[in-house]
Amino acid sequence: MPLLIGQLPMEESLLPVLRLAAWLAILVAVFVPLERLFAIEPKAVLRKGLVTDLGYYFLNGLLPAALLSIPAAGLAWAVLRVLPDDFLAFTAALPLWVRAIAGLVAGEVGYYWGHRLSHQIPFLWRFHAVHHSAEHVDFLVNTRAHPLDMVFSRFCGLVPIYALGLAGPAGPAGSAVPVIVTLISTTWGFFIHANVRWRFGPLEWLISTPAFHHWHHTLDGPINRNYSSTLPWLDRIFRTHYLPKDQWPKSYGIEAKLPETLAGQLLYPLHAQPQMLQARSAPPPAPSHLPPPVPPSPPPSQIP
Repeated sequence: MPLLIGQLPMEESLLPVLRLAAWLAILVAVFVPLERLFAIEPKAVLRKGLVTDLGYYFLNGLLPAALLSIPAAGLAWAVLRVLPDDFLAFTAALPLWVRAIAGLVAGEVGYYWGHRLSHQIPFLWRFHAVHHSAEHVDFLVNTRAHPLDMVFSRFCGLVPIYALGLAGPAGPAGSAVPVIVTLISTTWGFFIHANVRWRFGPLEWLISTPAFHHWHHTLDGPINRNYSSTLPWLDRIFRTHYLPKDQWPKSYGIEAKLPETLAGQLLYPLHAQPQMLQARSAPPPAPSHLPPPVPPSPPPSQIP
């Protein structure tokens, strides 16, 4: 009789961990050679903080999905009772590729604002600071995040998808859009964190690149910029875009010093001092490349 953990055989309980290990092997096989051949600045593979980041990889591959299931189910329940049946039937009848593209855009808008709030609200920044504490940015930093921060950002991306009826009814076809959006954004997240010096030319207006996201992690440049994960034109619309030509950040991280251990970083938001959070939890300044505001015209009585 197989050994049980809870109600599951040991083989089934280990399956998610083995699946994550297999994906990690694929990521290493793809990104480690790329980061050696096209590095912005060469770094050792066995760098400082690697063990902690590996812990985050497995923790966030298992825990956020479980934590997110309850609020996501509540969101789906609310949508079914708020949106008209005719509207839900219309969106459910759309081809999957149409709903997927619309879901990518809608989910990115939700993620943008959730991400931006994580920088502007001190309480949320306590958790998001864990991700920004990385002093070396490479592909594995993508999953270096407090699980509660990851749950919040993913939920913000799901809200507009469900609110617009793009997730569809319950069932394999209906659940496909959130899965597709999550898969694409997660995969692209590994790429934009990668230590590679690739630039996409004019395509950088449409799709995010490592250069775009590395400036989001800068310690020595403008902060609170480049919140999008895949669609940088959202930052242009909301005036938080920053991407200088042929330049890269000289340093990464935050001024606050976090514990080096995984357990210490998970507990950090509970005792972080407010003065350690002010540098990032503030609205961004107006982009320097924009023209100065035009002063208002004087009233007619003051015109000579």
